[in-house]
Amino acid sequence: MTLGTTDVTVPPLAIGTWAWGDSLFWGYGKEYSEPQLKEAFDAAIASGVNFFDTAEIYGLGNSERFLGQFMKQTEQPVSIASKYMPLPWRFSAQSVHDAITDSLNRLQVEHIALYQVHMPFDFFMGKKTLMEALAAEVKRGRIGAIGVSNYSAQQMREAHGYLAAQGVSLAVNQVRYALINREIETNGILDTARELEVTILAYSPLAQGLLTGKYTPDNADTVTGARKFDPKFSRHGLARLSPIIQKLQQIGDTYDRTPAQVALNWLMAQGNVIPLPGAKNAEQARQNAGAIGWAMTDEEWTQIDLLTRSYR
Repeated sequence: MTLGTTDVTVPPLAIGTWAWGDSLFWGYGKEYSEPQLKEAFDAAIASGVNFFDTAEIYGLGNSERFLGQFMKQTEQPVSIASKYMPLPWRFSAQSVHDAITDSLNRLQVEHIALYQVHMPFDFFMGKKTLMEALAAEVKRGRIGAIGVSNYSAQQMREAHGYLAAQGVSLAVNQVRYALINREIETNGILDTARELEVTILAYSPLAQGLLTGKYTPDNADTVTGARKFDPKFSRHGLARLSPIIQKLQQIGDTYDRTPAQVALNWLMAQGNVIPLPGAKNAEQARQNAGAIGWAMTDEEWTQIDLLTRSYR
């Protein structure tokens, strides 16, 4: 599929690499290390998923470095999306150009498919200056398409307007979106994205693993880390989730797919949504890829829709 109205073509699913080299939020160096990430990369490529989303701050640059190393070891084409963090000391267009240069150097490439603004923080650099700097990079040929992340409907519309004045389109808004995180359907983001022909890149599409079926009311006491403080992982939250997991399992059995693969496929069925699940090893990469290459019926899609509407 294409990103927005650009000519940048990518698979209908991407692999998120926040955890690649990150030991602060994730268990890099303890639970997994570089060999497992290389296996995840290879498994994704072999499965037809050659679109990877990273950021300059992921693993303090390690995520980009790993991708750069791994890309050098394959002859297959790879599409990369990275992100610019609007930090307080970045207040000029030059800082945007410098950040892209640094990312390209870590990735060991001269061009990437998509470059996104990580969050809508434009107190020190106005949105107009930021978007004009990004548009200049498209014209320069260093990035293929421009995206934003966590932008509201109004912020997305403003960014779209500034880019349009430069003859460049806004291609992507990367936001949290999953069957049990459907707020973008009611806060104007999804409707505005469709109106402006902006593709939604959906991060946390499995809701931190909730939609895999791994977590149940019976094992609620074993939940660790930040999940312990999320009410969705409580015994009550997981009990509320059970009918949804059962429906995903039921539909999945028809196609020999897992609940997670059905949940990802439901997002893709909307046409302008690309799910962005993470993968820290080969098995997770293969599981993610199992969401593509098949389609549920309209009736099945609607059954899931109705069952999860309370999460909008």
